[in-house]
Amino acid sequence: MSRIEGVLKSLKGQGRKALIPYITAGDPHPDQTVGLMHTLVEAGADIIELGVPFSDPMADGPVIQMACERALKHGTSLRQVIAMIKQFRETDDATPVVLMGYLNPMEAMGYEAFADAAADAGVDGILTVDLPPEEADDVAPLFTARNLDAIFLLAPTTTDDRIRSISEHSSGYVYYVSFKGITGASKINVDEVAAKVAHIHDITALPVGVGFGIRDAETAAAVGRVSDGVIVGSVLVDTIARNQADSDQLKRALTDLLHPMREALDGLAS
Repeated sequence: MSRIEGVLKSLKGQGRKALIPYITAGDPHPDQTVGLMHTLVEAGADIIELGVPFSDPMADGPVIQMACERALKHGTSLRQVIAMIKQFRETDDATPVVLMGYLNPMEAMGYEAFADAAADAGVDGILTVDLPPEEADDVAPLFTARNLDAIFLLAPTTTDDRIRSISEHSSGYVYYVSFKGITGASKINVDEVAAKVAHIHDITALPVGVGFGIRDAETAAAVGRVSDGVIVGSVLVDTIARNQADSDQLKRALTDLLHPMREALDGLAS
């Protein structure tokens, strides 16, 4: 059983929902990333999605694009991101970490070298935005052999046949993108999300995490009622951008944003 599967099964047994924050590695500076990861855990994160900065993040809106630019300005590389996770693991062996990014850096590093390094560092899952499962034959077996969960995206327009196909290639959880568009670009329609997630649950037994559009405790709770976990990204990354000049204030701001979401989600179990 992977760390991701174990955490999600434990939460389900408690009637609780997963809180999955996303930050971009190297933003605002590579030296701060590991500390920010620990801050997220202290504020209530169950799983961390750590973005690998990339120069052309096609699915991301301007907030995360700017985070990638800040990280790349400091020379943050895929190898450095993996090293950050290895450092995180020195004091946290429990919180699953998912690497989220694009195929090019992994291809440049070499798929097998990447899979070896990720597994050795304590990575638990890989979400590659521009790698559909139909084109993952060279990569997915490398992940499976190293107990790395392969996580794929579902969209509002995903057909039933494709939901089945993606689910067959997925492990850990599937990531449902709550609306058509880029990150941070729209207000979530909870009724539409609820209907789609219920339908996805009819097709696959995998947990469903919902991302895009979750900005506060209210929307986190609303999405948590209908999903297995909420994925919070752009609002956290924007908070980092606005508080990057003061590392202590940055950690407080992230905690002030994430902790009420944790409380709101836990309130669903009572």
